[in-house]
Amino acid sequence: MFSGLRDDVRNAGKYLGQAMRLMVGLPDYETYVTHVRETHPERPVMSYEEFFRERQAARYAGGAGKCC
Repeated sequence: MFSGLRDDVRNAGKYLGQAMRLMVGLPDYETYVTHVRETHPERPVMSYEEFFRERQAARYAGGAGKCC
C-alpha cells in the first residue's frame, strides 16, 4: 500500500521538476534521449553538451530546431 503511494509521490516530484525546468527555459535531456531512442532510432543521440548548445541556439533563434 505505502510503496504505491511512494511511487506516486516520486513520479509527481519528477514531473514537477520537469515542469519547473521548462518554465524557466532549461531543456530536459532525459526526455530528449527517450524521444530520440523511441521515435528516431536511426539518429545518434547528442551528448548533453551538444544538446544544451542546440537548445540554447534554438531558443534564441526563435524556436528553430524542433524535430517533431
